[in-house]
Amino acid sequence: MEAADFMPDETDIAGIKRNLEAYEARRASAYRQVRWRVPLFVGLVLVFVALMAWLFNMVADPYERWFSTPHVLLYVVGFVAAILLYFQAVKPTSTLQQSFRKTLLPIIFGFIRDMRYEHDVTPNSFDRLPRETIGTFNSKRFDDVISGRYEGFPFELYEADLRQGTGKRTIAFKGVVVAFETVVPFPGILVAARRTNMAVGFFRGMFASKMRELSCGMPELDAAYDFRTDDVEAAQPLVSGRLAQALTWLSETWPDDPARVALNGSDGFLLLPQTKDFFELPDISVPLDYAKHVAPMISDMGAMLATAALVRKIGARDEAAG
Repeated sequence: MEAADFMPDETDIAGIKRNLEAYEARRASAYRQVRWRVPLFVGLVLVFVALMAWLFNMVADPYERWFSTPHVLLYVVGFVAAILLYFQAVKPTSTLQQSFRKTLLPIIFGFIRDMRYEHDVTPNSFDRLPRETIGTFNSKRFDDVISGRYEGFPFELYEADLRQGTGKRTIAFKGVVVAFETVVPFPGILVAARRTNMAVGFFRGMFASKMRELSCGMPELDAAYDFRTDDVEAAQPLVSGRLAQALTWLSETWPDDPARVALNGSDGFLLLPQTKDFFELPDISVPLDYAKHVAPMISDMGAMLATAALVRKIGARDEAAG
């Protein structure tokens, strides 16, 4: 399984570029509209203050012109008003940026069938993600949520930021989660998570009565991962076989922080810890460049889909996995 197998073909790429050209015209026009708001809003305040100060001068003592008490109050009110109007002027920028994401991401990932994009909502599959994979958390935030089907492979992919505590909170997980339906359901829960994750370790202790630890037999993986399941008999062949192979491939594809894998019945989950924004778009003031901004995003998506496609076949027979 290669990431290139999940990349759009030349026809799809040509369609993406055409749509991006149309978007660029709209982006430039919208940015010009936002750009004039600041000088207009702040400029009106300055003109009003100057006009009122001139009127005050007509009734002020000759020695207090421009600096009388009413003048000073006027300047203070004008300064506060200028600040408020400045933030009001730039407020549409963030809204516009998010609306661009809703427009751009479906264009960029137009090769994904039945593609659906949402933002800042709880993904449908999140409640089925085994908590043994991520540990305890009392704060959750989801950024971009993308779902669809590619090559007959349905998935839900989302950016998650899960934290525990208050103030300076501990990160339980921050990165991308890919949820999918496994080829063959697993009769229980099977988790492969980073062994050194203290939050996950604490949480697992609460479930020690039902979750048992396994070994894959490969020293490198056993040192990096903690394998846990509530069905040892069904899990051991997978842990020693395809799951170990998938994790070995993952260590080469995502070398920074070990990925996590979870199976829960027919639901499979691939968790890729990452601090960067996988779907980061440039500011609306920056022209969008396919090679610089879009192609790396598509490449990342292809790599994640390829990895998820490999993981979802862990429990399948050879003829079904082929």
